[in-house]
Amino acid sequence: MTKNKKHKNKYKHYTEDFRREAVRRADDPNTSATEVARELGIHPGQIYNWRRQYKRLSEKQFNSLNGLDYSMEESEEIRKLKREIADLKEERDFLKKAAAYFSNQNR
Repeated sequence: MTKNKKHKNKYKHYTEDFRREAVRRADDPNTSATEVARELGIHPGQIYNWRRQYKRLSEKQFNSLNGLDYSMEESEEIRKLKREIADLKEERDFLKKAAAYFSNQNR
């Protein structure tokens, strides 16, 4: 007999403001990331990850910048579209070659 129970995601999702505040507090010279993590109840490595991402991607890691959406959903859509563009370019190039071949065959 199985129970129909919804499973919670085992990962906690933190808001943009929470992540920004954690990184900002950890960057304060009077505190350490470990102290901030202990106060917030998170693993210190999480603050280091957020800091690295924040510095590497600037504001983009935190969903939006100047009205542009850089969320994970938006990034996935961009990757999908780039793959589709690459496939279409490959198909176009093939059709160009095929058209050139067949136009030479008819002469």
